[in-house]
Amino acid sequence: MQMLLLLLVVAGGMGLSVEAGLLGPLGLEVGKLWATFSIFAVGAAITFMLMLFFSPRNSPSFFSQPSWQLLGGVLGPVYVVILTLAAPIIGIAMTMVGILAGQVFKSLIIDHYGWFGVPHRRMDTKRLLALFFIVIALALMANS
Repeated sequence: MQMLLLLLVVAGGMGLSVEAGLLGPLGLEVGKLWATFSIFAVGAAITFMLMLFFSPRNSPSFFSQPSWQLLGGVLGPVYVVILTLAAPIIGIAMTMVGILAGQVFKSLIIDHYGWFGVPHRRMDTKRLLALFFIVIALALMANS
């Protein structure tokens, strides 16, 4: 099961690269914020359709959840605007490696302290070494 999930997240990462490739040209044509809005509007419409057919009818109310959990709704558009701005200028590969470096850095901290209710996973030498290699990759790409 873990291997299947790993393959799924790798495929998701590939999808983010495609999204960055689509957002750059779209942002140049219609504007960065309109491109961001269009991506979220299409995603919201698809999610709504999936909810209609596959979501359990007796799930807890969206409004009864802690408000801090909605911060992802703020962070999502920020991320997409950054993709829209950066990808056409520095390239998709360097944009994605930069995003990856930030994700791994913050993920190590979140895992280490068990923030947001995730299981506590100590930061160790192997995890820090992985981050180091990602930063090296970013530096190599920036200097090529």
